[in-house]
Amino acid sequence: MSVSATLAANETIMQRRRAGEYVLPLAFGEAGLPVHSDLIDVLSRHAGRNGYGPVSAVPELAEAAAGYWSRRRLPTEPDQVVAGPGSKPLLYALMAAIGGDVALAQPSWVSYAAQSQLLNGNPLYVPTPEGVGGVPDPDLLAQHLDGAAVDGRHIKAIVVTLPDNPTGTVADGDLLERVVQVARQWDLFIISDEIYRDLRFAGEAGFVSPAELAPERTLITTGISKNLALGGWRLGVTRVPDSPEGRRIADRLLTIGSEIWSSAPQPVQHAAAYAFNEPAPLRERIHESTRLHAEVAHLVAARFRAAGATVPTPQGGFYLYPDFSEHRETLEAKWSVTTSADLAHLLLDRFGIGVLPGSAFGDDPKALKLRVATSQLYGDTDEQREASLRSAFPAQLPWLRQALTTLDDVLPGLTH
Repeated sequence: MSVSATLAANETIMQRRRAGEYVLPLAFGEAGLPVHSDLIDVLSRHAGRNGYGPVSAVPELAEAAAGYWSRRRLPTEPDQVVAGPGSKPLLYALMAAIGGDVALAQPSWVSYAAQSQLLNGNPLYVPTPEGVGGVPDPDLLAQHLDGAAVDGRHIKAIVVTLPDNPTGTVADGDLLERVVQVARQWDLFIISDEIYRDLRFAGEAGFVSPAELAPERTLITTGISKNLALGGWRLGVTRVPDSPEGRRIADRLLTIGSEIWSSAPQPVQHAAAYAFNEPAPLRERIHESTRLHAEVAHLVAARFRAAGATVPTPQGGFYLYPDFSEHRETLEAKWSVTTSADLAHLLLDRFGIGVLPGSAFGDDPKALKLRVATSQLYGDTDEQREASLRSAFPAQLPWLRQALTTLDDVLPGLTH
């Protein structure tokens, strides 16, 4: 195994930009916005807290996270909350606590499969339904589970992502209900990564969590890195089911956490407690961020479509998943491109556009799909990013206009 594809791509792009190259950063899924001043104040007030604290969470954070979920039709008690240094280690710890192999949507975020493999697992990839990401196709899921059972494999959980990374889409309640039925049939846990939930472009209207459909077997992870652009603060939370099996997983999760991270950093936990209580200034910041993410994602999607790519309509977060497969012959004849990795290398090395290949997300390498992250187009300084956030017409700002012009200049030439 090697360094995570997203982190490796970001480091490569940053090195080139530091060397003076103009590189359009469309590879790394960092939220790309300044820290709200209220959060800086709260963190500063608690900076003197240097004790480890409980493995699960400080009481203030457990209560705040429980309230956050309870306001979203998921009644939650504080003892159902476990905090960690980011949702990423919590996902890894959940896989370890559950054991066995996991079923993953194909494509899915790069770290799910890598974490399973680090635990000596063999993830079961299941294609997603047409035009929807984040969940496996329920009919294919049942078939794949049958095949895995014949092979003697032990699939213990399904990972779903709502909204999805890499596709930027959101599975609806009917589709989730069918996935849940398969999970019940096979007695599988559902790990629902909902870190982009608050960045759904349609808001809460119509959003369904698997925990509403299968509360006894669904574990949710979320954090503050995406909705509030606090990736470097490294704070995530898990909601465990209020069921005997859920309690068993929670006990194992706490055991793993106690031996790996001891406790999440106390000052950040208190800042996260403030965030999960959802005061008005932070609600407004998330609203503004979602508006910006939506507008820029749609603008970039339009550029890829104009070049002939098929792009699912973005519905949340800041990702696109353009597919150039219809232009396979042209791309091979003109550019010697036969894989998604070839296409990503072409865009970076020849045109200075950094993206990730779909193969990094478990897709067939020959499928000419790319994962595009739009959230680092908002500017290079906090002043520029704040201006993007506040602007009624962000596409008219010089740095965003330059990015869109670059796409207008480069993308059509790939396929024509």
